[in-house]
Amino acid sequence: MRRIVYAALRAFSALDHRLRQRLTPAGWLALGAALAAGAAGLDTTQNASYQAGALLAALLALAWGSSLAFRARVEVERELPRYATAGEPFSYAVAVANRGTRPLEGATLVEAFRDPRPKYEDWKRTREPGEERRNWFDRNVGYFRWRWLIERRTPETPQEAAVPALAPGARRSLRLTLSPRRRGRIEFAGLALARADPLGLVKGLALVPLPAHVIALPRRYRLPRLALPGRRRHQPGGVSLSSSVGDSEEFLALREYRPGDPLQRIHWKSFARTGRPIVKEFQDEFFERHALVLDTGGAQGEDEAFEDAVAVAASFVYTIDTQECLLDLLFVGGEVRHYTAGRGQLHAEHMLEVLAGVGASAPAGFAALARAVLEQRAQLASCILVLVAWDEARRRFAEQLAASGIEVRAILVCERGQLPPDAPAWLLPVHPGGIEAGLAGLEQRVLR
Repeated sequence: MRRIVYAALRAFSALDHRLRQRLTPAGWLALGAALAAGAAGLDTTQNASYQAGALLAALLALAWGSSLAFRARVEVERELPRYATAGEPFSYAVAVANRGTRPLEGATLVEAFRDPRPKYEDWKRTREPGEERRNWFDRNVGYFRWRWLIERRTPETPQEAAVPALAPGARRSLRLTLSPRRRGRIEFAGLALARADPLGLVKGLALVPLPAHVIALPRRYRLPRLALPGRRRHQPGGVSLSSSVGDSEEFLALREYRPGDPLQRIHWKSFARTGRPIVKEFQDEFFERHALVLDTGGAQGEDEAFEDAVAVAASFVYTIDTQECLLDLLFVGGEVRHYTAGRGQLHAEHMLEVLAGVGASAPAGFAALARAVLEQRAQLASCILVLVAWDEARRRFAEQLAASGIEVRAILVCERGQLPPDAPAWLLPVHPGGIEAGLAGLEQRVLR
């Protein structure tokens, strides 16, 4: 039964997409009027409205057939940015060249995206935020979940841009604008050149394949001025190995051998050249290191609070200056993920790209995340916790970090009215719709 429902949703979605591509506003009006007239004229002995329905249907069929004659030989190039930001429109240049033998007039250009319809397993497994509040029929049919899965993969409906009249061989530039609904990867399939038929009901299409993608980064919020602790900690492994396992030091210089120097530090090329034992000298590295821990194990999945939690984490990545420190980002994505920015490691935009693809994890995954952070607490000066849930395990984790001499700033992103009554004074609650205002009190909520 579920397979049948899924197949019906795929077919309905394909038909809806096709009609939205081809019908003009006048065409939608004619289609609606034809259906209404046909329904009212089912009993042909009582009224003659069926005649109007038949006339409108014939006009639509004629217009559809006429639109199939539209042909256009064009060459299209676009200059897409690498990154965009969720919720913020961006524009880019598109160059259109007419490679046909006839002038091109009255055409419009619009983006075409890769098929965003989810696979059966994704549709069956995923739950739309707030789905438990829907009625029995909506939960079992899953239409709203289907629409949610499609919309999270595509930007808002793009507006068509008018293409200036092009003589054969002519080339013109125009600008298109898109607005990503959410963070993630936007997949482009190409561009669609359209022109309405003489009746103005149906558009003829000429698809130009041009695959590409843009990464929509999480939105960022303005943070208050942060005074992160400046205590420098010894980093086993030095800068070059600051995000990997193992011990080493940073190379400093070459010098003559001294009794007691380990043989593995002998620089054999210099030894061969000078005839005297020469060793490599290293220095230990001391610098600031901060952890940014993103809790992805909320019971509500990827709801509005979860998206705002990712946005809060992105705001810290974007704001903290990593020229003289390291910033470790840790979260659960199937397993514990660990990324480091600063001092020759990743750049901020790479960390934001990582956050663009973060998804919700099982609530039980927080235990592994806590263990991963506690294992490296000796190198940390501070830790910023961005939480989507609150329980005794999260309280104990924050207190263990503070007991190790680490400054802890804990932020709980939750809906209004969901703040637990036993929340400690150092926990900062922020709510969707008021994130920036809530973050203003961050410096007054520090656990030491």
